[in-house]
Amino acid sequence: MARLKATCHCGAVEIEADFPNGLATAARCDCSFCLRRGAAAVTAIAASLRVLKGAENLSLYTWGSHTAKHYFCKTCGIYTHHQRRSNPAECGVNLGCIEGGNPRTHAASYGEIPWHDGVNHPADKT
Repeated sequence: MARLKATCHCGAVEIEADFPNGLATAARCDCSFCLRRGAAAVTAIAASLRVLKGAENLSLYTWGSHTAKHYFCKTCGIYTHHQRRSNPAECGVNLGCIEGGNPRTHAASYGEIPWHDGVNHPADKT
């Protein structure tokens, strides 16, 4: 288990959380929102996530079932994290915001960043 910090681009928002598998769980999603956002996210335990700085500077975006909660810095617009729709006990934290996280060099340590099929999400099935 690794406790890691993440910040937005301007530094107004700082969070920390516990990552059960460190940076190894980085993945991308192709749901209608994540595809446009484009950031790889790393799995953290939702109950462990703490906003250390800038809670008042976070903007929340939800839609559809409102289960997934996506947070952005109001100043620089960077996506920092989201509570997952697939498992609300987990958060996805923007790999590019995590200290030491870099999507460009991630493959050298962990392999290519995989894609999750968000287009065919089980919660969308009737």
